[in-house]
Amino acid sequence: MIGIDKIKAGGCLFVFGLVVVACQVARTTYDITEETVKATYKVSKFTAKSVYGAGKLVYTIGGFTFKVVAAPLSWPLTRQEIETIDGLPPKEAIRQKKVKKAPYVVKGRRYVPMSVEQARRYKETGIASWYGFETYHQKDGHMTANGEKFDPNGLNAAHKYLPLPTFVKVTNLHNRRSIILRVNDRGPFVDGRIIDLSAGAARKLGFYKKGTAKVRVETWEGEG
Repeated sequence: MIGIDKIKAGGCLFVFGLVVVACQVARTTYDITEETVKATYKVSKFTAKSVYGAGKLVYTIGGFTFKVVAAPLSWPLTRQEIETIDGLPPKEAIRQKKVKKAPYVVKGRRYVPMSVEQARRYKETGIASWYGFETYHQKDGHMTANGEKFDPNGLNAAHKYLPLPTFVKVTNLHNRRSIILRVNDRGPFVDGRIIDLSAGAARKLGFYKKGTAKVRVETWEGEG
């Protein structure tokens, strides 16, 4: 009986160990709730379509549907060139939720994001590009600079100075197409470009094949 009890105890410890390991592996950067949407920026209305499990939210703003998913801390950043955020290793800053307006360093250069008040008045015309092609061919997912799962087909974008996240309206000045995007990443770190879009957003704006387009970017505070 003693032998059997030992086996049972050992089995319980083993199972418990697996549960602990599983929890550690599945640990995400932060919790996704409706407050994530409410707190992102001054949006007068929003519709939370559904909360479909821990760390995931689907909602609609300006007629566009967004999916926000927390990324596991084990995933690499889409912008692996980010050296520090708020003086901390990037993932530690993300874990501590110190990324919204925090200064960050890329290749020795320090970038200081604008305040929320400054962001509300932001409007700029310049060149947009798209990024994330390599993520289609890699096994694991990638994490944006604010700790979300990067979706190359989603309605998201990267900006050097806007608070994370911020909603923006982007208009392709060549064909006049416009969409609402959620800025949740940093970049582009290329001279002469003001915003990087996901491949999905570039398709909707009609410049996926061309690679770049002249656009107008302005923060958006419209109806949900």
